[in-house]
Amino acid sequence: MQNSQNTRNQDTAAYSLLHKQMLADKAASPNPEKFLSSHPELSKYYIGVDVGSGSARACCIDATGNILALSEKVINKEVLETNHVTQSSNEIWDAIRHCVKLCVKEADLQPHDIYGLAFDATCSLVAVDIDSGKPLGVGPNFENTDQNIVMWQDHRASREQKIINATGHRVLKYVGGGMSIEMELPKMKWLHDNLNKETFAKYDFYDLADYLTYKSTGNKTRSLCSTVCKQGCLAPGVEGSTKGWEDDFFNAIGMEDFVENDFIQVGGSAENFLTAGEYVGHLTKEAAQDLGLSTDCVVGSSVIDAYAGFLGTVGANIDAEIPALKEIDSKETGFNKASGRLASVAGTSTCHISIEKKDGVFCKGNWGPYYGVCFKDLYMFEGGQSFTGGLLNHVLTNHPAYTQLCKEAEEAGINKFDFLNSKLEIMKDKIDEKSVVALAKHIFFYGDFLGNRCPLNDPDMTASIIGQTTDVSLENLAITYLASCEFLAQQTKQIVDNLKNSGNVIECIFISGSQCKNGLLMRLFSDCTQLPIIVPRYIDAAVCFGTALLGCAAYKNYTTFHEKHGKPTNKAQARVQEDTFVADRSPSPYTQPSATAKTILGPSIKNKVDKVTDYFSQAPAKSESSSGNSSSYGVHSLSGDSSKLSLDENVDPKMVAGNYLWDIMTNLTGTGKSILPNSLDHPDVQLLNTKYEIFLDQQNTQSMYRKRVDDKLAELRKN
Repeated sequence: MQNSQNTRNQDTAAYSLLHKQMLADKAASPNPEKFLSSHPELSKYYIGVDVGSGSARACCIDATGNILALSEKVINKEVLETNHVTQSSNEIWDAIRHCVKLCVKEADLQPHDIYGLAFDATCSLVAVDIDSGKPLGVGPNFENTDQNIVMWQDHRASREQKIINATGHRVLKYVGGGMSIEMELPKMKWLHDNLNKETFAKYDFYDLADYLTYKSTGNKTRSLCSTVCKQGCLAPGVEGSTKGWEDDFFNAIGMEDFVENDFIQVGGSAENFLTAGEYVGHLTKEAAQDLGLSTDCVVGSSVIDAYAGFLGTVGANIDAEIPALKEIDSKETGFNKASGRLASVAGTSTCHISIEKKDGVFCKGNWGPYYGVCFKDLYMFEGGQSFTGGLLNHVLTNHPAYTQLCKEAEEAGINKFDFLNSKLEIMKDKIDEKSVVALAKHIFFYGDFLGNRCPLNDPDMTASIIGQTTDVSLENLAITYLASCEFLAQQTKQIVDNLKNSGNVIECIFISGSQCKNGLLMRLFSDCTQLPIIVPRYIDAAVCFGTALLGCAAYKNYTTFHEKHGKPTNKAQARVQEDTFVADRSPSPYTQPSATAKTILGPSIKNKVDKVTDYFSQAPAKSESSSGNSSSYGVHSLSGDSSKLSLDENVDPKMVAGNYLWDIMTNLTGTGKSILPNSLDHPDVQLLNTKYEIFLDQQNTQSMYRKRVDDKLAELRKN
């Protein structure tokens, strides 16, 4: 964590020199206004706020898509009882205040320089008083009002989940056939069933990201992203839905009081809900003071964190030609061009998000289709893995050789994953294998330590490892790590195949998060799924960056179509200019080209590690029977081109946020690096395909074993 922060500080300082020079040039110019028109990056700035499970972050971008500053502050969670995981909205807001102020300071900006702001967050449930907005307790100790957030990780609502899914209501087919225990409606029902009626009626419920727009603007509107994806709302227009909430559904699950109160506790009619990046309001005086910004700053409708990762990656240019995407791009317009692009937003867990323009496409086990949640008239699908980055950390830290790994990696001057990847290469050469994949040939690792999110929607799934021995060496740790990487790739393949078999078009995967830095893992993803993997310009900041783009879209949405709400005043009025977004040719300090480059090893540690495979710049290996049509994929420039985007002022207002947002995404996201899959006849691919069949067998066998035992126990209880 400290090393990452040091790098971030160095990067900030590096860019700061350029930015300060440009500010100095502006000050020295005889015509500052003309100077500004030639340098839009000096006139408009936007902030994105990302609240994850363990920290809040803020990033500030200019009109070229460069991240000028990125700040982070740790937030806590409480686990007072098993399956009860809570957080404090007050603590989170304090962390956001810190991050936003620090961003503005590090970017050397003034409060009135920030034109737009947006939030994303985990899909956690916030409870506040319906009248005052003050926090209310969510248990297990309801008297502790500071702990007013039920986290997505909270699994207390198992009973309530089963009651909801037992209804078989048509709402459920839009969440993969059944609600996940991670979603917010089971949690609301748990609170409903554990509080008396009078007390429960005082509760106002928000998705965490929606709460933050409320906290910053005073506007209680909800986002379609949170309500449709996590709370059992049908977007207006879906199967005749008007208000979004289905009376018979809530009556069936025993929440008649929601119906009686016209769903006021969850925002009322969905006709008033907003899609991603639409204008919510201006910062209130209090919020502006808290954040160190101006009340001229507009706030955009929020999204769940994974959807921000989607926004921050899938608009990227690609450094290799992918014919299927080229064909889509030639046929489609606007956000339809995103068809075929799956976003995999990786952290402790991973969320996979795809877009589909066709109606009537369903995918059992994956969540969706969600209508209009980010872009009007388009559907989105979501799949997830509950334990990904967390799994790798668990495997490493719980192995007896972990201490040795840390010591030798530190001596080598590289991170633990680069060290393990190098170790595997050495082991491969010693036994004359052609690839490291064969090293785990007899290890069958199934890693659902925290249940299965998709496509099984089974919180009771667990992990199993076949092939363990008493070996506790560093070499054994390396092979176990390899097997866990393989599991993550195989599970990704299962989710992708499930989506494709249902009718989703998926031609490549855009991955974000620190896992992108692991070349071996990216290679496994590509070979298992047989899809190109795209690593974005902003590896660690893709989510926060995507949210900043929402702030940009909100400002444009407001200035173009929301004059009826009042025009910007004071300095903001004077600063309104033609909006032109450009892709800057100068690299951002957060591009991190080294993150996916070959590790440079010093001579002093060659006895420890003598080679590192550069999975990102080598072409896919050819099998002996290959036709030789493999494509190369080098590390290309991550900066965009210098072309300008003129935003069309005559866009249909109902489509403004989506259309502008797509233009903003494609012009500000930059270029991603690609990893192309090996051919189907390549030995690695053939071996991985064989092990995929075993992966499915392990999954099915565990389910069968549990059922057999549960059936026997039920029989014994009857007797």
